Amino acid sequence: MAAASLSASTLISSSAAASSASASSRLRDGRCPLKSVSLSSSACLSSQTQLLRATWKSREGRGALGAQMVTVPAVKQETVLDFETSVFKKEKVTLAGHDEYIVRGGRDLFKLLPDAFKGIKQIGVIGWGSQGPAQAQNLRDSLATINSDIVVKIGLRKGSRSFAEARAAGFTEENGTLGDIWETVSGSDLLLLLISDAAQADNYEKIFSHMKPNSILGLSHGFLLGHLQSLGQDFPKNISVIAVCPKGMGPSVRRLYVQGKEINGAGINSSFAVHQDVDGRATDVALGWSVALGSPFTFATTLEEEYKSDIFGERGILLGAVHGIVEALFRRYTEQGMEEELAYKNTVEGITGIISKTISTQGMLAVYNSLSEEDKKQFEIAYSASYYPCMEILYECYEDVACGNEIRSVVLAGRRFYEKDGLPAFPMGNIDQTRMWKVGERVRSVRPPGDLGLLHPFTAGVYVALMMAQIEVLRKKGHSYSEIINESLIEAVDSLNPFMHARGVSFMVDNCSTTARLGSRKWAPRFDYILTQQALAAVDKEAPINRDLVSNFLSDPVHGAIEVCAQLRPTVDISVTADADFVRPELRQSS
Repeated sequence: MAAASLSASTLISSSAAASSASASSRLRDGRCPLKSVSLSSSACLSSQTQLLRATWKSREGRGALGAQMVTVPAVKQETVLDFETSVFKKEKVTLAGHDEYIVRGGRDLFKLLPDAFKGIKQIGVIGWGSQGPAQAQNLRDSLATINSDIVVKIGLRKGSRSFAEARAAGFTEENGTLGDIWETVSGSDLLLLLISDAAQADNYEKIFSHMKPNSILGLSHGFLLGHLQSLGQDFPKNISVIAVCPKGMGPSVRRLYVQGKEINGAGINSSFAVHQDVDGRATDVALGWSVALGSPFTFATTLEEEYKSDIFGERGILLGAVHGIVEALFRRYTEQGMEEELAYKNTVEGITGIISKTISTQGMLAVYNSLSEEDKKQFEIAYSASYYPCMEILYECYEDVACGNEIRSVVLAGRRFYEKDGLPAFPMGNIDQTRMWKVGERVRSVRPPGDLGLLHPFTAGVYVALMMAQIEVLRKKGHSYSEIINESLIEAVDSLNPFMHARGVSFMVDNCSTTARLGSRKWAPRFDYILTQQALAAVDKEAPINRDLVSNFLSDPVHGAIEVCAQLRPTVDISVTADADFVRPELRQSS
């Protein structure tokens, strides 16, 4: 579907517009006619009154999941995020009829970094987890190509076992690029705080007290803002606060940067935000940071919108939901008599392989259009049955993130990792010992190089329904199309899924960031259960296909927006070997 043909498609931008628009206009807009009620995104209501509920209709004695809704996400006015930069070229893109502003990346822009980083002599990188190693090395290498004298220095707590890994990556005490955390904080003009979310919550006061006045705090996640808001606090007023948030885990940020050294603009897209600007430099510094990381394009957001979409996305299609749906489908296929290895190939291998590859390069519609007529019907059955059950959990999850419940949950969980109040420590255990993941080990051990698995139409229908439901929740909550597409699609198929294809979903769940690991363990069972109890039960009862849902999927304006974003993606695909190491250093060391 050409982007130009979708330019007239616009979203309903307010609750008032939603209530007055006709059902036919909503269908033209790519969504089924739904009744909207106004719900606050800043307060958690009871699950009984706030959850999205689908009504069941009966036809010839069989239950069918209908399109009529009791409650749906309230439509929030989308914020148009414009910005001014005196260093980089700002470009307008139109996504599904909405104008947004981006900055394209590229190695040819590295020559502009001295202007962007004016007044910065030292960039401190605090933490050596997922993002720390990747961002520090990318920044260092980008600045080295222009012979910049800006120092990129790693700051670690005394006694940290990560010192050895930082030295192995070329950072040393002798050349002033590796040192104590507090010395690094106090000496940095731009401080990138890349420790875990829970660690930020426990140490932010001491970090703020050590920062220089008029220095710049750089975040790659808005979690700390959410934590401060929950306490009624804010950042110190004598520092600037910015964010550059790569839409992929740290190993992907580094992997694509290295792969693309001969490709101008290869890397992972990033969003950026300026939360506080004390001297007018913040926007250019943030954009320079993103360009130096190798981001193909950088789009604007706010810290609040970022943490809502990011924490939500981790619990949704990026990790938690995909974990839940493959558990449900593997169990279903084996119970129906499918051999275990084939069931694994038709679930995990297909989603992280051929389905993701197709979506990455051609979009969601290409998955559907590649199927035979008979297989399209299976896709439609799965899509129709799964869309609203997935949306119900996604909607609840978004509200829990927005009101601070998930942030508090992460902070409290982090404190349970250690002995406290006379109770023992409860660090997270692994999930990789169950039958499904052992089958996965066997499948990968004999998998031919380049094998992307099987495109099972039912699996594809469930996965795409999940993706579209997440897109719709974010859309109704007012997020920009750039943020929606990156958090719901690009980060999944271009960053996380290739690593999961190489090592398995369980390996990702056991080795990604603490916040994501916690979220996956909490929400994956919810997706598993609701698909089993509602979606698959409806299929077994031969519920009729909801044709409105299928029609809306085929005509949704998001497809045109995805096509525009695809034109901005790097020409190189991420390459992940079977032994790819993305274990966080502290986990690797503890094992």
